[in-house]
Amino acid sequence: MLRILMKWMLLLLLLPTGVQASDAEAWLALKEGRAMLLMRHANAPGAGDPPGFVLERCDTQRNLDARGRAQAEAWGERLRSHGIGEARIYSSQFCRALDTARLLGVGEVVPTPELNSFFYRRSRRSEQTQALRQFVAGLEPGLPVVLVSHQINITALTSRFPASGEALILALPLEERIRVLASIRP
Repeated sequence: MLRILMKWMLLLLLLPTGVQASDAEAWLALKEGRAMLLMRHANAPGAGDPPGFVLERCDTQRNLDARGRAQAEAWGERLRSHGIGEARIYSSQFCRALDTARLLGVGEVVPTPELNSFFYRRSRRSEQTQALRQFVAGLEPGLPVVLVSHQINITALTSRFPASGEALILALPLEERIRVLASIRP
């Protein structure tokens, strides 16, 4: 028994600092396409968007601040440090999400309406969450998948309330009850 305990302690000492065994498995699943990264856009002060905002005009929306831009760039470094130098990036069409996705620097960003916030149209919660599930189900195997969305969308899908710039690694395929493999703070 003591011998087994000592082996486990040695294995824990050999893991990189700050990485739990389960986190390492989650990152591997992401890299291998058995999971996806669902990220809340980086820090953009405030809540919702100003009245009369226009989706195509960033000057009418909440936007990333310096902290948010730094968070997004740090996420790109984090992805590369886990061997993900290239990924399929899908983002909400809101400027703060698109900017977060672009600042990751690991792939072309594809604006995706299924990831848009429904903050002002909460009656669309079920419909939009189902559309997101269908979108994910339709993704072909290939490079790792990163989705950048909003707190309200992530909470509707996972029942988790992520902080700005927080991400969840979710097991694929998405099951009725989402399996969160890891929750990673910015």
